[in-house]
Amino acid sequence: MNLSIHPLWREKLEHEFEKPYFVQLLTFLKRDYRIYHCYPPQAEIFAAYDLCPIDKIKVVIIGQDPYHGEGQANGLCFSVNDRIPPPPSLVNIFKELHSDTGLPIPKSGNLRHWAKQGVMLLNSTLTVRGGTAHSHSRKGWEEFTDETIRIINEETEQIIFLLWGNFASKKAKFIDRKKHFVLEAGHPSPLSANNGKWFGHKHFTKTNEILVSLGKEPIKWVQ
Repeated sequence: MNLSIHPLWREKLEHEFEKPYFVQLLTFLKRDYRIYHCYPPQAEIFAAYDLCPIDKIKVVIIGQDPYHGEGQANGLCFSVNDRIPPPPSLVNIFKELHSDTGLPIPKSGNLRHWAKQGVMLLNSTLTVRGGTAHSHSRKGWEEFTDETIRIINEETEQIIFLLWGNFASKKAKFIDRKKHFVLEAGHPSPLSANNGKWFGHKHFTKTNEILVSLGKEPIKWVQ
């Protein structure tokens, strides 16, 4: 299994690739990708890293694990490939984006254009077996992505972390709020959103207000 990652990230995470847990993770992934349909495709497993090297990060959004439906996952949390209908959580993200900013609902659920502007769309678990949610959880990915968050916290400044839902909020323990910004809301899933925990937090507007105050280019949320 040949996994490639952006050179800047490889330099930062070299020590992780050599640890026993990651060697075991690779062995597990080789077997699962050989036997089952797994997502995302191998070339996109590190898409969040490849599209958003550490020196370009402005915003970090933390998800849980990839979509497990055929053709959905593209290595970016909450994102789907072009021509794939947005899943319910992404539908609610777009509804909040429209309500918050007045921008039109995006025509595609592919969030690569966010990543290319410095929004790191990081799932805690980077792979999944088709049709089986959380099937690659607790195999080592969480340790790897937690270390990613620690590195971002330690080696950068004034990053905006958007923590949506209880799972993402648990990652706040790795973030120094004195040097970074943390915006929290409920998860955009229908269950959470319908209970009043998602809509109305205006994270898209707040994120751009912070970026402008820092002299940085705001995110163009809709192409």
